[in-house]
Amino acid sequence: MKKLLLITFFLSYTIFSFSQDIKIKKFNSIELNNDRYLKIYLPDNYDKETTKLYPVAIVLDAEYLFDVYVGNAILFANKDEAPEQIIVGINQNYYDERYRDCSYQKENSLPTEEGLRFYRFINRELFQYLEENYRVSPFKTIVGSTLTANFINYFLIEEYPSFNAFININPYYAIDMPLLLHQKTQSLKDENIYYYLSNGKNNSENIQTKINETKALLDSVQNPKFKYKYEAFNNNTTATIGQSIPSALASIFELYSPISTDEFENNIKNLSPADAIAYLENKYVEIEYLFGSNLKLRQKDIFAIESIILDKENGDYLKNFGEMINKLYKDSPIGDYYIGRYYETGKKYKLALKYYKNGYMKLPEGDPNADGYYENIERVLNKRDGIIDDSETENEENKQ
Repeated sequence: MKKLLLITFFLSYTIFSFSQDIKIKKFNSIELNNDRYLKIYLPDNYDKETTKLYPVAIVLDAEYLFDVYVGNAILFANKDEAPEQIIVGINQNYYDERYRDCSYQKENSLPTEEGLRFYRFINRELFQYLEENYRVSPFKTIVGSTLTANFINYFLIEEYPSFNAFININPYYAIDMPLLLHQKTQSLKDENIYYYLSNGKNNSENIQTKINETKALLDSVQNPKFKYKYEAFNNNTTATIGQSIPSALASIFELYSPISTDEFENNIKNLSPADAIAYLENKYVEIEYLFGSNLKLRQKDIFAIESIILDKENGDYLKNFGEMINKLYKDSPIGDYYIGRYYETGKKYKLALKYYKNGYMKLPEGDPNADGYYENIERVLNKRDGIIDDSETENEENKQ
């Protein structure tokens, strides 16, 4: 009971906290010839970090999906598993607008004229408004459920997809949509497309059949540009919203997250030191390009590839490793430590001392690691002065 109360309190507090950062905008649409109400969430630090760019998420059915998406986006960003996002919700349920917005022709599964107007509202008016008024990065996500989940796929099957990531929760696919998706995903050539698809046990037999048909076709796509995840849940339609969104975020922003055990085992473990360093550099370059997040190199990621640098090719790449860290993480002593270790291994004690001292000076006053770091300086001084022998140090390290 206490646990349930704590969870309820946490969720209530989270919703209250981010609700203070949400703006309601009345948007006069020329395409729709009416006013639409938008919910716009800006991250806490948006006004403080004036040069930072943010990915954008467009959430349809905002009355139902927006708060769930924002709450999860905040949690993932706080856990450093996704970038902070600008999130825009489109209300569609005041006067059942969603049925007009997302309507399609039964004979070819393509949008009706009303559907095309809503499509242009997002693709032209809303995009233009966001680009003119907010600092948005190139990465865009769109989210829909049931009928709106079918609609978001029109932004994928066009010649140049408008979004990078698509979250389809219990989609009510139009009859030809599975085939249209299959054709498009096979031909993707430029940017990666992230596609999340979920299914709930309470969907009607017709909807289940169409989702399963789509799954079968997408399972067969052999295109590295198509990043696809499917999940089936044994809960009702409403419950699957709360399950789908965090799972989709984990899949879409896997690149952004620190190196996981799976990523190391599948992508890094067998690399040479030079290739491991290049992999790490490319990861952060791609994060900055896609998400606008100029991250400092995470210590966790540094330590993830440390064993490769130390154990392979006699540590010859320790200097390269340290220089990469100094370039990306200038205030950290870690880069200087690896360069110092490189020179110490090569018995160039004067240079080793220089870098160990540089690193030591970067430690803040009172840092609990200061004494341990200073031991590197003392050790090299003793080696230089002949007080200790290199071979003795090597034997001690081998025993450890």
